[in-house]
Amino acid sequence: MYIHLGQETVVKKQDIIGIFDLDTATVSRHTRKYLNLSEKNGDVVYITNELPKSFIVCAPPKSKNKKIYISQISSVTLLKRNEFLK
Repeated sequence: MYIHLGQETVVKKQDIIGIFDLDTATVSRHTRKYLNLSEKNGDVVYITNELPKSFIVCAPPKSKNKKIYISQISSVTLLKRNEFLK
């Protein structure tokens, strides 16, 4: 199954490692450091130019390539979509 992350971006459900709220998760300096390092490495994909609300960490099985999607859709909505697909 696939989950729509916003705009024209969809990912396989099994590739998702985590869905995080941008406001609460970035309170931690460790999360901010992780996101900054990932952006420098080219692993961050901005889905929208609107105000971002969540970030989604994805890594296909048996792959070392990870992607972090920055989305305008709230983490609650994305989690509901995930639950709907079970």
